[in-house]
Amino acid sequence: MVFLKGVSALSRLRSRVKQHSSLSNSVRWLQMQSSSDLDLHSQLKELIPEQQERLKKLRAEHGKVQLGNITVDMVIGGMRGMTGLLWETSLLDPDEGIRFRGLSIPECQKLLPAAKPDGEPLPEGLLWLLLTGKVPNKAQVDALSQELRDRAVVPDYVFKAIDALPVSAHPMTQFATGVMALQVQSEFQKAYEKGISKLKYWEPTYEDALSLIARVPLVASYVYRRMYKDGKFIPMDDSLDYGGNFSHMLGFGSHQMHELMRLYVTIHSDHEGGNISAHTGHLVGSALSDPYLSFAAALNGLAGPLHGLANQEVLLWIKSVVDECGENISKEQLKDYVWKTLNGGKVVPGFGHGVLRKTDPRYMCQREFALKHLPDDPLFKLVSQLYEVVPPILTELGKVKNPWPNVDAHSGVLLNHFGLTEARYYTVLFGVSRSIGICSQVCFAAIFYLHFCGSPDVASVYICCFLLVQLIWDRALGLPLERPKSVTMDWLENYCKKAKAA
Repeated sequence: MVFLKGVSALSRLRSRVKQHSSLSNSVRWLQMQSSSDLDLHSQLKELIPEQQERLKKLRAEHGKVQLGNITVDMVIGGMRGMTGLLWETSLLDPDEGIRFRGLSIPECQKLLPAAKPDGEPLPEGLLWLLLTGKVPNKAQVDALSQELRDRAVVPDYVFKAIDALPVSAHPMTQFATGVMALQVQSEFQKAYEKGISKLKYWEPTYEDALSLIARVPLVASYVYRRMYKDGKFIPMDDSLDYGGNFSHMLGFGSHQMHELMRLYVTIHSDHEGGNISAHTGHLVGSALSDPYLSFAAALNGLAGPLHGLANQEVLLWIKSVVDECGENISKEQLKDYVWKTLNGGKVVPGFGHGVLRKTDPRYMCQREFALKHLPDDPLFKLVSQLYEVVPPILTELGKVKNPWPNVDAHSGVLLNHFGLTEARYYTVLFGVSRSIGICSQVCFAAIFYLHFCGSPDVASVYICCFLLVQLIWDRALGLPLERPKSVTMDWLENYCKKAKAA
């Protein structure tokens, strides 16, 4: 825990805490940034030795502590519910939702610096928080924003690689291709080929991660303008922050859309380590693949209909409701349409979650944004109706553990309102956001790997970390090659027979 230095800093902290009653008893607010250092790299150089020792002590003293029992249901059900991953940057609680380094989404909205008073948090601030565990001040966020702009240079061959694909290729295919083309510039790969001490794995990983975070909005906006705007590309604006610039390069200049993109990138950045994209990213990264390769793998997982592609499916389904029933649909009509969807062997997209058992806080903050900026939007009103109609129906079915809406239930409607109507592109926005979380964890593995493994061929430690912030920490802590054990149905049947006989 990093304690505040100076009475004035403590006073400012207390005044901000009073704005949100739920924060008053939480010691984690003493993590408020006390250093005046504007350089993120130097902050990490100070933090990493402390975290190395912390993890070493944790394993030495508690390495044999059991975290629970594994059941056959868990093995067959895709490891659902198993505690087997180390993920420093965020934690997902079934009831209260995601916390980034201990801070809930409302708390992040209160404490992280914004582009304007009472505005949405800047993604750069969340990146700083995920990497350091500290809430940055505005000067530090501005310095990081400038560093990302300086790194945002994409070679022509990246665009040529994308151009080799048909314009009709899915946006995620084009985006992942661009990321793979960026890999040519990987600093980690160059350093590893020359021979680099394990102690320093995290440093070229940091360089790759920051550069990748900086460049993906350019690649993503190139794909969008290529597909939907006749290839008329918009250069970066040096006066804008990360989220505002992404919105600008896509072609949306309104301040409200800039605010939406800041919120969108922030809340989609990280969601614990067990989701498909996060898990895939570390699984690849645990082989010491560089951040570009790891992130491209994560994007391919994100592109699946049961993960990131769901935001596309939600808007298309909502528009199908309007096409069949009209905008002024009654609750009874909406109920009938929901039942029609379910009876047709389909799911209602945007509802349910693998971990959450209540309404997703990411849904709620988007709802608050809509109430503030677009309360009369017809599709937003329909989403509000669905919030009332769908959960009781899913509860009645008796097969759904979580009938409540998730993050995807709302995001498409907001984007659609401000003119980004191309639903096929939405998962790319998700991918840009995830670059921040993915990059943060990579250094983590390098430190752990160095202190406890010595060799990458360690199959007995089932630890996974990811999303690019997570990749930095993967490397810094030296987390090992991920290699969980798999078994056959014969093995399970024989094991259960023996257990019953005993």
